[in-house]
Amino acid sequence: MARPVKGFVLGAALALATAFTAQAESIKVGVTISQTGPAASLGIPQRNSVALLPTEIAGQKIEYILLDDATDSTKAVANTRKLIDEDNIDVLIGPSITPAALAMIDIVGEKKVPMIALAASAKIIEPQSGARQWVFKTPQNDSLMADAVAGHMAGAGIKSVAFIGFNDAYGDGWLAEITRALGEKGIKLVDTERFARTDTSVTGQVLKIVSASPDAVLIAGAGSPAALPAKALAERGYKGKVYQTHGVANADFLRVGGKDVEGEVLPAGPVLVADQLPDGNPIKPVAQGYARAYEAKYGPGSMATFGAHLYDAGLLLTAAVPEAVAKARPGTPEFRAALRNALERQKNLVMTQGVASMSPTDHNGFDTRARVMVTVKDGKWLLLP
Repeated sequence: MARPVKGFVLGAALALATAFTAQAESIKVGVTISQTGPAASLGIPQRNSVALLPTEIAGQKIEYILLDDATDSTKAVANTRKLIDEDNIDVLIGPSITPAALAMIDIVGEKKVPMIALAASAKIIEPQSGARQWVFKTPQNDSLMADAVAGHMAGAGIKSVAFIGFNDAYGDGWLAEITRALGEKGIKLVDTERFARTDTSVTGQVLKIVSASPDAVLIAGAGSPAALPAKALAERGYKGKVYQTHGVANADFLRVGGKDVEGEVLPAGPVLVADQLPDGNPIKPVAQGYARAYEAKYGPGSMATFGAHLYDAGLLLTAAVPEAVAKARPGTPEFRAALRNALERQKNLVMTQGVASMSPTDHNGFDTRARVMVTVKDGKWLLLP
C-alpha cells in the first residue's frame, strides 16, 4: 500500500507545482479606466475592447484585471497601487484621461512597471527621463493633432481663433500646442476660455467668445462634455467655423451634439473612418478588423476611437511579449524590465490608429499617418480630402 500512496503524493506534488508554475507564468495586465464619471464615454468602449484582446501570447496565458477609476485621479492612483502591490501586475493599461495619467507616472516609475496610457497629452511621455521611461501611450500626441488643425485653418483662410477647453491638463496641453501651431501659421488667438468636465453651462464663456468675433472656435474637450460649448455657440447664433479635438470621436458626442455639431471639423485617428481610407493605406485592414469585431459584439455604429486606443495597447503587447518572455519569467522585475525594453524597440507596427515606431526618446511613435481630418455630415463622420 505504501507504494501507491507514495506515487499519489508525488503525483499530487508535481501537479501542485505545475499549477503554481502556470499561475506564476501567466502575464497579468492591470487596466484602470473611466467606466463611470464624466469620461465614461471614453472608458466604456475601452472596457468593451478588453474582451477583444488576446488571452494568450507566445504560449503565455494573459490575465486582465479591470478596475473603474470613475474619472477621478485619486481613484486612478489608488487603483494603480492596488494593481501593482496586491495583484502583482506585469503591465498597466490606462487610464482614460490625461490628469489621471499624469498622477500615475511617479508610481509606475517607482515600481518599475510599464504603463500604456490611453490619454492624449504629450506630457504623459515627455520628456523621456526618470519615471516617464516606464510610460508609453497609444493616443496621438496633441501636438500632432494641433498641427493638423492649424494647417486646416490656414487652408480655409481663417485669420483669428478663440479657444475654449477643459480646465485641466487636457485643456492645458491643447492650449499650449494650438498657441504654438497657430503662431507658426500667422493666425491670431483672440480669446481663451475654460470650463470643467462636469459643467452644465458655458454661457458666460461663449458670450465672451462671440463678442471677440473670431473666424473660428476650437473646443478642446473630450467625449460628450465637448458638445456643451458647441450647443451654446449654436444657441448664440455663432456663424464661424467650429473645430474639435480628437477627444470627441465617438457616437455619444454625435448623439448629444445633434444638429448643433453638424459641419464641425476635427483631427482623428484613421480608425474612425476606416472604410473611407484608400485601399493602399496599410492601416485600413487593421482598423477595419477592429471596427468589425467591436460592432459584431456590441452593435452597428458602436465603435469609438477610444476603444481602439486600448485595442492598440493589446497590439503593442502582442508584439513585445515574445521578446520579453524569451528573457525573463512573468511576475518578476526582470520580466517587467524586459517588457519595457521590448515595447521601446517596436518599429513600423501597424495599429488601428497609425504606424508606430518607438524609440528611447519617443514612446508614442506615430507620424502623420496617424491622423486624418474629418467633419460631421448628416450625423456621421466624413473623411475630408
